[in-house]
Amino acid sequence: MRRDPRQDEGTAPAPGTAEPRDRVGSPRLAAVMHAGFFALMASSSARLVLRHDMDAHTAASLELAALVAVLYAVGMLLWGRARRPVLIGWLAAVVVCWIALVTMAPSFAFAAIPLLFLALRLLPVPAAVAVAAVLAVGTSAAWAALTDIRDPTVYLVPAAIALMVVVTVAELRQESERHRAAIADLLRTRGALAESNRRTGVLEERERIAREIHDTVAQGLSSTGMLLRAADRCWDSEPERARELVRQAAVSVRDNLDEARAFVQGRGPVRLDAETLPDALEALCADTAAQSGVDARFHLDADPAEAAALPEPVSAALLRIAQGALANVREHAGATGAVVTLTLMGDRAVLDVIDDGAGFDPATAAPGGGRGFGLAAARARAEELGGELTVESTPGEGTGVSAAIPLEDR
Repeated sequence: MRRDPRQDEGTAPAPGTAEPRDRVGSPRLAAVMHAGFFALMASSSARLVLRHDMDAHTAASLELAALVAVLYAVGMLLWGRARRPVLIGWLAAVVVCWIALVTMAPSFAFAAIPLLFLALRLLPVPAAVAVAAVLAVGTSAAWAALTDIRDPTVYLVPAAIALMVVVTVAELRQESERHRAAIADLLRTRGALAESNRRTGVLEERERIAREIHDTVAQGLSSTGMLLRAADRCWDSEPERARELVRQAAVSVRDNLDEARAFVQGRGPVRLDAETLPDALEALCADTAAQSGVDARFHLDADPAEAAALPEPVSAALLRIAQGALANVREHAGATGAVVTLTLMGDRAVLDVIDDGAGFDPATAAPGGGRGFGLAAARARAEELGGELTVESTPGEGTGVSAAIPLEDR
């Protein structure tokens, strides 16, 4: 079912378009006011019977009191069903009948109190003030006729009480509206925050997917293409070498497919399923040497058992960083050799990849973009685990990439 946007804004339905809401107090207060009205009407009727003879005037007063009570009860039944204009007309009829009643029997003046609250619940403040003035005048006149007292309190007390009640209820209403507006603002803020979090999550997931594609599918396709181009160049002159390169390309495609499946399934690098990080790094260097001719070597500067027991997130990040760095060496550096070193330094693991290639200016991206997104992805991987990535390079003097990841609390 479609939501009414006004519900989200905390606004009340427009007058005459929906059932009215209790603007003052809770349903319990409304029930007390209704019960109070009938109690006052009953006690005033009893007083009338006890203090006056049952003559025509008394009988007419009781009949009019019964009419007022029935009319009030009808309004109670209509309150949750009728539209606001109908209820306003009903309230006007009740007040007119009450004025006629207190004119005939002043003791019914006390019923003005629940009528005042009824007006405040139903009417806006200016209209409620007008009704309060009518009720105060009627109560003062009835009190004067009932007590035969001629002093200022007869006229000032009902007016003062009506004024205090109207002002108090008006303030409560304004406070309620302020609270409603504040709640609506909070709901809007919460919605905007949720949308912002959703967008942030989408961007983070998009960045993660881009990193995984770059480090798996893109690198695999690039390696395969390089092998196939090399095979094509030596197809006629060195057929055995060409067939070996094609076989390597087929293996690369198979490995790349496995990596893609693992990525889709939310798993880490495939190499780490059956190998430790040192073994995976050594195999990566061997593959790089076989596919590109770069003399890539791995060196472990740590206890092999400790290196093999590194946490899975750290191992996965360091392997991906090494893959990206060696891909840059293979495709863009023009290097003849590269050294990958894994070092455990107490509370952190450090991976260094150093090549003797052409180097570049770290402040700019090298042609082909190899030093652009790849390094940014590697830096993001390290920072996700609380680590850092540093790049040192000078044109013509090779490149060094170092990733340090803390091991505490993992």
